[in-house]
Amino acid sequence: MQLYNTLTKQKEEFIPYHPGEVRIYDCGPTVYNYFHIGNARNFIVFDVLRRYLTYKGYQVIFVQNFTDIDDKMIRKAQEENMTVKELGDHFIAEYFKDADALGIERATVHPRATEHIPDIIDLIQQLEIKGFAYPMNGDMYFDTHAFPSYGKLSGQCLEDLELGARIESNEEKRNPTDFALWKAKKEGEPAWESPWGWGRPGWHIECSAMSMKYLGETIDIHAGGQDLIFPHHENEIAQSEGATGQPFVHYWLHNGYINTNNQKMSKSSNNFFMVRDVLTEYDSEVVRFFLLSAHYRNPVNFSVDLLEQAKSALERLYNAKINMEYLMEHAKERTLSIEETSFLWQIKELQEKFMAAMEDDINTADALGILFDLVREANTFLKPEHSQGVIQGAYEALLQLSHIIGILQKHSIQVDDSVETLVKQRQQARKDKNWALADQIRDQLNAMDITLEDTPQGVRVVSRGRGC
Repeated sequence: MQLYNTLTKQKEEFIPYHPGEVRIYDCGPTVYNYFHIGNARNFIVFDVLRRYLTYKGYQVIFVQNFTDIDDKMIRKAQEENMTVKELGDHFIAEYFKDADALGIERATVHPRATEHIPDIIDLIQQLEIKGFAYPMNGDMYFDTHAFPSYGKLSGQCLEDLELGARIESNEEKRNPTDFALWKAKKEGEPAWESPWGWGRPGWHIECSAMSMKYLGETIDIHAGGQDLIFPHHENEIAQSEGATGQPFVHYWLHNGYINTNNQKMSKSSNNFFMVRDVLTEYDSEVVRFFLLSAHYRNPVNFSVDLLEQAKSALERLYNAKINMEYLMEHAKERTLSIEETSFLWQIKELQEKFMAAMEDDINTADALGILFDLVREANTFLKPEHSQGVIQGAYEALLQLSHIIGILQKHSIQVDDSVETLVKQRQQARKDKNWALADQIRDQLNAMDITLEDTPQGVRVVSRGRGC
């Protein structure tokens, strides 16, 4: 498997540090609001990587943190007249609602910064002992000049970084690029006792402390958005390798930006969209499909037109899945014919092409294209007179590949009389062009985690569950 390593600026063969095991750290959200579609791209892309590595037989230990103490959280908590912990608890719960809806599998561990203060203090003490950290008016700073390779991830030299840096008027750092490991307590802020006085951790130190606690001093993959390369991930390298003297990460993976009207999506430009809002208009799998339809390192433009295209494309895949289910339900068991055996070999070749796309730096765009090739071949070849074995072979291949991508996870269900009555009432309302009633019944079914699929065989009731 080849992965593009931001550190070396090239694709490299992926070789796990521990045989049979892959250790991944993915930077999670700062929990002061719902997460937006740009965050979702990161979470979904590396969820697919995790799924694929698991499919390959690796034991994957996946850590995704929650930043639950920083300046933004403190300001938001004050605005909402609540504690920072209450704010964090609320938005962590809301994160899981949206992430679960998007089919993002939960991490092996979801550590919170505030639950690892002793680990953070211990790491800062190690850096101070080794000469990488110094105190200043109750704060603790990392001395970037003490770490000669500072800038190696972003490809910038220290001199150039310092030319573009400014020291704020209230700071007395040794160097413009030095960054805070610990911040002295201010009035009205949460604080913890430390050897340097009461205070709280800086942003970057938490990820190093939590990564090393759960994954060890050296990990396989560290993932995040391109916006985190500098300064966040650059600072993680400096403080982690400064403390341990060991390589921190072997493969740095970063996903590209999402643009709106060809401009980078950002909160400062007010052109970003919360996942919570998008999911009121589009099915979660449509959003997932859209975000995986471009290579993860390339920018992707967010628009209603592209979401509609993703919706139509996903419907084609679902129609093929439902058609196969219908054919299997009515097919008979018998020995495969020569033509059927040949068809299954074609399906196997497409499966191998799909895996080759995934092996090439998680190329989900090509992988999705191959999924459509499989569906096209199945739609062309499979007929009611074919044996159950050939239909089942194509169907299982479709499910296997779609599970890696995390789509086609809705499944047909048996319904009770009350649901069947609602379905019939909605069909009648649509026939009578009573759209308000039809929409009301649809919303009622959605609240029950049930959606309807229009198929050539009629209306089919499906669950929005995550397994097929």
